[in-house]
Amino acid sequence: MISPHRLFTLFKYSVYALVTLNFYLFFDEEWAASLLQYPDGVPAGSLIEAYAATIDTAAWLILILMFELETSVLSPAHYTRTVVWSLHLLRVFSYCFIVYAFYGYIVNVMVVSQVDVAAGISNLCDIVSGNWSYAVILDQYELITSENCASFSDANRYYQYRGMQVLVDETGYRDILRLAWVDVINSGVWLLVVLNLEIDVRLQEHGKLDGLVLRISNISKFFIYAVLFLAAVYWGIKGDFLDFWDAFLWLLAFVLIELNVFNWRKESRHELEIAALGDSGQAQPG
Repeated sequence: MISPHRLFTLFKYSVYALVTLNFYLFFDEEWAASLLQYPDGVPAGSLIEAYAATIDTAAWLILILMFELETSVLSPAHYTRTVVWSLHLLRVFSYCFIVYAFYGYIVNVMVVSQVDVAAGISNLCDIVSGNWSYAVILDQYELITSENCASFSDANRYYQYRGMQVLVDETGYRDILRLAWVDVINSGVWLLVVLNLEIDVRLQEHGKLDGLVLRISNISKFFIYAVLFLAAVYWGIKGDFLDFWDAFLWLLAFVLIELNVFNWRKESRHELEIAALGDSGQAQPG
């Protein structure tokens, strides 16, 4: 019979594996979008704009590995000078790219907000031979053909993204812009998550994650995770399944890291109680 601990570990690493799979899915999605956004190839300076979600996911994968090692895998005996410096360097590397990706989401808002009224276009089926695409959702475009032109929109006015052969109607434009802003908010709030978790881990390392500090941490996490949950719900309603699924998995992954910290704290308190009992036993006269 499989023990509860082994089942928990299996479930935890299954979640991590699914999050890793999302790295490929985001790359595939953004690669397709970049072919339209940058028909001459993505300039080196625009990589973060074109692949914000891919770069963001890769950095988060490294970061969650660091948290998993520190809160569940490594024991005090493993913390050699080399291991400590390696963890710190990887963490700094990850945070640099996470902040960079946050900037990329902000730039993406500016990119998708730049549209002009497409003069002379009132029916998508009239331009099927013009190599036009339609913005179905944020970062997802479909070539307009005679087979699908009537399925996108029945509006009589369209917007064109600047520098792109891409159209969208007014409703679609508003939805895409809102989704882009949700990306910015979500990315910013995740920075607060890791800041909170970093503080928890450092305090726990010194045995100070207790009392008022612990209560403040838990209250702040409630509001932070609530915002992330609402973002996931919004993606489920207005976005695509991949965004919703990725948000759900990352929430679950960090809840598992929080459980690691909880168990770590529980074990530390148990060790302190055993040590206190041992000391009291030695202090008693024979």
